[in-house]
Amino acid sequence: MTSTAASFQAAERPFTALLDAVPPAGWARPSPCEGWTAADVVGHVVGTQRDFLTTHGVDLGEAPDVAADPATAWREHAKRVAEAVSDEAVAAREFDGHFGPTTVGAAFVQFYVWDLVVHRWDVARAVGTDPALTDEELGRIEAGADAFGPALHMDGICRPALDVPGDADRATRVLARLGRSA
Repeated sequence: MTSTAASFQAAERPFTALLDAVPPAGWARPSPCEGWTAADVVGHVVGTQRDFLTTHGVDLGEAPDVAADPATAWREHAKRVAEAVSDEAVAAREFDGHFGPTTVGAAFVQFYVWDLVVHRWDVARAVGTDPALTDEELGRIEAGADAFGPALHMDGICRPALDVPGDADRATRVLARLGRSA
């Protein structure tokens, strides 16, 4: 297993568990992502991961039908992604990224695994459940936010940071950097 696959698996398992617990009516609930339902968040995660990997020569097959069953579509997608990023040749493929020369594996972990953790929080909030973010995951979110610099708040990434009280807990502070109100 590549380090990319291990990172993906660590983020994928709790995301999958959350999606498997969403009640049917939960998919239509609004998420913290303006204009998106819980199902839309899943569609975004699937779509962006597919776009990135296929742009870099990975054949993920036919796109799963998120609209029909978001949890099942995610499981199908996650299985294909796990297989792809387990291939060392895929993970080591070099390209010039937004922040300079990188590899498919490094970019996938830096943004797409990070995005998966953040969007787990979004889906959990939409359906009224605890996202159960660990200290390690909060660290991943912080490190990603630090690495993205001003690009974090570009259109389509995260809303502007929110002010929080100085005594706010870590999760509240981290999520506020992403424009999310815990």
